[in-house]
Amino acid sequence: MNEPRDGAIGPYPLDGKVAVITGGSGGIGAAVALRLAQAGTVIVVGYNGNADRARSLAESLPGSGHIALKMPLESSAELRAAALEIRSRLGRADILINSAGITRAIAHADLDGLDDATFDAILITNVRGTFSATRALAPLLRESGDGVVVNLSSISAQTGLGSSIAYCASKGALETMSLSLARVLAPQVRVINVSPAAVNTSFVPGRDEAAIRKQAAANPLKLVAEADDIAVSVLAAITHMRLMTGSTIVVDGGRHL
Repeated sequence: MNEPRDGAIGPYPLDGKVAVITGGSGGIGAAVALRLAQAGTVIVVGYNGNADRARSLAESLPGSGHIALKMPLESSAELRAAALEIRSRLGRADILINSAGITRAIAHADLDGLDDATFDAILITNVRGTFSATRALAPLLRESGDGVVVNLSSISAQTGLGSSIAYCASKGALETMSLSLARVLAPQVRVINVSPAAVNTSFVPGRDEAAIRKQAAANPLKLVAEADDIAVSVLAAITHMRLMTGSTIVVDGGRHL
């Protein structure tokens, strides 16, 4: 049993910590990598297809010791192998950012346009892949004693509005799964969701500036987040919300209202 403590829990220290970021070379993932590296964290830039971009990012980050590592979310075996390599090369992992995800822009009313293969691919990456990455890193995160998992969700989980029905469903499943993971990984590991609305990145294929303006107009604050806005929220969740687990931080300009 934990001993009673005196006073409030202080900020989570980042110097010397190791953060693993799936989809680490993409828009939000890269922004999170930069923010964490600036705060003294060693970064593992997880990637699937774009090794050159991941290595370039790792080399450009402030600090030292950053690496790029292939972490294909559809393969539990390769994720377990990646975790072993992290243990061998860095000796620890304290933070996991599940940033990797996919979507396809398919009108919700076009039920036939959402074929089985697309639906399955979205669920495999966004839900099973997040689970598999967390499972692979869980031993290291538990050994940290103060581990953190941050899952990049979406306001689509609450509104059912988004690039496709499959994407909305995947984020709803992700948030429910986070509740389960928060229970089983406690007390050594916290699990938190950060849930944006539209973010001004290239994540949604074919989304242009006009679509971004339309998204902004639909928000009470009339703003669309940049990748760094989400990175700051992730950083705050890790460093200053140390009594939070199983919770979702909504960063959507009021889109859910």
